Amino acid sequence: MSIPETIIHIPGAALPHIIVPFPLTITVHLGAPDEEALNVTVPYIDYIKNVASSELYPTWPEEALRANIHAITSIAMSRIFTEWYRGRGYDFDITNDTRYDQAYVHERGFFDTVANISNEIFDQYVVREGHIEPLFTTFCDGRISQCNGMYQWGSVDLANQGYTPLEILRYYYGNDVTIVPFSAAGEVVGTYPGTPLALGESGIPVFRMQHSLNRISRSYPAIPVVNISGYFDETTQAAVRAFQQVFNLPVTGVVDSVTWYRIRRIYVAVTRLAELTSEGLLISDLIDLYSHVLLEGDTRPVVVLLQYYLNLLAENGFLLPEVTITGNYGPETTDAVTAYQNLKGLPPAGIVNGETWNSLYRDVYLILVNTPVQDIYLPSISHMGVIYTEGMGSEHPGILILQIMLTFISQNVPEIPPPERNGTFGPATRKSVTAFQNIYELEPTGIVNAVTWNRINEVYQSLRYQ
Repeated sequence: MSIPETIIHIPGAALPHIIVPFPLTITVHLGAPDEEALNVTVPYIDYIKNVASSELYPTWPEEALRANIHAITSIAMSRIFTEWYRGRGYDFDITNDTRYDQAYVHERGFFDTVANISNEIFDQYVVREGHIEPLFTTFCDGRISQCNGMYQWGSVDLANQGYTPLEILRYYYGNDVTIVPFSAAGEVVGTYPGTPLALGESGIPVFRMQHSLNRISRSYPAIPVVNISGYFDETTQAAVRAFQQVFNLPVTGVVDSVTWYRIRRIYVAVTRLAELTSEGLLISDLIDLYSHVLLEGDTRPVVVLLQYYLNLLAENGFLLPEVTITGNYGPETTDAVTAYQNLKGLPPAGIVNGETWNSLYRDVYLILVNTPVQDIYLPSISHMGVIYTEGMGSEHPGILILQIMLTFISQNVPEIPPPERNGTFGPATRKSVTAFQNIYELEPTGIVNAVTWNRINEVYQSLRYQ
């Protein structure tokens, strides 16, 4: 029996919209950036109430207040997301100087009307559709000062004309803006990993740094493009050296905090993340980037399959630590993946790229096709975002899992013919799927979509573990 030659790099559905977490606290510099002044760290929600009470009139129409508070939260979130000040060596997140940021009056009271609305929407922000980053929603009063963003008094006029908060925002920022309905709380700290990154290092910080360098290289061609793998190889080292040379830093090939934040600062600059005209971080680009890898923090259904594979290998002679099957790619899974990569002579990044996934599948394939199906115990695996249909060939490891489930079900439901266990969606697999669909009152298409997959998984689990 031959082993499939090719599969797609990493299975899984497209990532959902990525929510940027709001900080629990924010550090405000009470002056211009270079002015010697006090820094105060306050709860983020109190900061929003303070700025709203300092910038807005509580007697304004509610729709205008909401639109303006959305703009206030988005500016704060943008400053934190881009590390605008920390990336420049400052030890604060934002200033209270309206020439640069927005008004904040330390220890002032809040207007009840403004505070109540802030309590409701402080964890929401404005984005352009298809983008990830909070929009830098520039605003001004519109009477004494003008700007390219929202006029605060103009928003009052629009609200009096019946405009909703979103319609007001779209009037000023364009019809492609929307409001992220909520974000999660999180300890937002600097992105620098704490220790320098050098040749042989691996992990998510390397992955992110490689992604940033590749975008920068489009504007600075002297910096070579690297393979975004999460492993700091010699090509990455050469790109770091080129970056350091271009931007007049010590040419060490090591990413210390100075180089890290300079990469961050140039990345923000070339993508204009802190401007209304931002090129932005497109969700589609990030999906394309992440769809080819699994890495720490991932929660797609395929993580369950990965964890099952790792445990199966550990049970069959591979010296790997056992992982708990949770569907969350945490440090335990990273350690197991790294151990596997070391065993196989792969770059030990702890990140599953196409090379690692193919290697895993080939090792697991030999075990699964040579083990009696009644001795295979599969975990519950939700649909992985791929439509399985005849003609796919050997393009997805989920096909083998599908065939194992159907084979076991057929031993209990004789009306369902068993498919071949070969990882290829051929006529026998289609016939088995169609029979299952007929018996379980699904549309008999012979195609495995999310509904059919989840029903097969449900029936398998009930028969397997009854």
